[in-house]
Amino acid sequence: MTEQLATMDFHPQPQAGEAKPWAFPAPERGALDNGLTVLRCHRPGQQVVAVEVLLDAPLDAEPTGLDGVATIMARAFSEGTDKHSAEEFAAELERAGATLDAHADHPGVRISLEVPASRLAKGLGLVADALRAPAFAESEIERLVRNRLDEIPHELASPARRAAKELSKELFPATSRMSRPRQGTEETVEKIDAAAVRAFYDRHVRPATATAVVVGDLTGIDLDALLGETLGAWAGTPGEPRPVPAVTADDTGRVVIVDRPGAVQTQLLIGRVGSDRHDRVWPAQVLGTYCLGGTLTSRLDRVLREEKGYTYGVRAFGQVLRSGPDGNGASMLAISGSVDTPNTGPALDDLWKVLRTLAAEGLTDAERDVAVQNLVGVAPLKYETAAAVAGTLADQVEQHLPDDFQATLYRQLAATGTVEATAAAVNAFPVDRLVTVLVGDASEIKAPVEALGIGEVTVVAAE
Repeated sequence: MTEQLATMDFHPQPQAGEAKPWAFPAPERGALDNGLTVLRCHRPGQQVVAVEVLLDAPLDAEPTGLDGVATIMARAFSEGTDKHSAEEFAAELERAGATLDAHADHPGVRISLEVPASRLAKGLGLVADALRAPAFAESEIERLVRNRLDEIPHELASPARRAAKELSKELFPATSRMSRPRQGTEETVEKIDAAAVRAFYDRHVRPATATAVVVGDLTGIDLDALLGETLGAWAGTPGEPRPVPAVTADDTGRVVIVDRPGAVQTQLLIGRVGSDRHDRVWPAQVLGTYCLGGTLTSRLDRVLREEKGYTYGVRAFGQVLRSGPDGNGASMLAISGSVDTPNTGPALDDLWKVLRTLAAEGLTDAERDVAVQNLVGVAPLKYETAAAVAGTLADQVEQHLPDDFQATLYRQLAATGTVEATAAAVNAFPVDRLVTVLVGDASEIKAPVEALGIGEVTVVAAE
């Protein structure tokens, strides 16, 4: 055996190569003859191509009393064109192996397509038809309206959704579209008909104010020709982007209890309005908020879940509502979770203690390092799919950010220190400027919450 080993040819172990630096993909910009802006990003190996089309049809453009018309229009894009009925359109998507989704939000309407690269021409053609000549058939619009009306009671029955609705109502003035549900209320949705949808489309949907993002393996694809034959055939009148109204909000510290008699849990949603991604403090705010409540190992979870056992989890986050370079943008800064009814008062007390301790003692370097690793270190995995890249590029377009924003953000996160992250988190969640919404049994939780002194307590019906 020894002689055999001596004569065997052992090859040296391969050595690890140098790690290649990763950066968020940079898109190429262009435009079609009809004015449509195009961002493209070649991602070798990603054979499922993702396409995002952004329409400048924001919720604040909806006519008075017709909240939800943007949502119905978005859903109706896949319900037939001048070439295909709703059933035929669905069948064509299925034959192409494609999925199509659309939704409306404060910045506008977004249409999302995923399709195999070999069927990209077919997929783009269907999207182009939907944008160029949607049918908006009365029967289909009526069905979509009925479906939306059926959804509303289920949303109101969800403690988390009910809390979100109440927080928006509390923070923003009644005249602001942000104060009302994104997809409309029963009162407004039931007024929507095919004529209203067509009028909203005619007023706001045109290629000159739209953007298409295409991401995937484009090897062997003449994308210019393909876009010209599909989305390039979409005609429309010239138009300028709509002015963005300023966001105003009232974050005077107070508590609103949405009464749910007999509830065994209390849904917590604590929030205020903060700056958007154009603010230089954004990277530090992202990092500090993550340290506070971004993961199971964050400070809020360590206290409320691990030490006290009040909850299965509490999260702190920042969500951009609308963004603009002129300072008219805003984000929602919030803490959410649920606790059992008897521990509602103690849980809120400890949550406020966490915030006060953060202000007094700050974050630790270890917390900061873990947050950076989680936010920056896993970024290459987060963007393995074309859809993830396309979605982020579309977010940047919607929020009027430069194409290299995400790549720059990761560098800024890695360079942000513990002191900066602490200051941003403290400023994001000041203990005396938070609106607290509790969905639960008012008879059980009102007195303990009042005793905390975190703001005037009012009770509203659950609806």
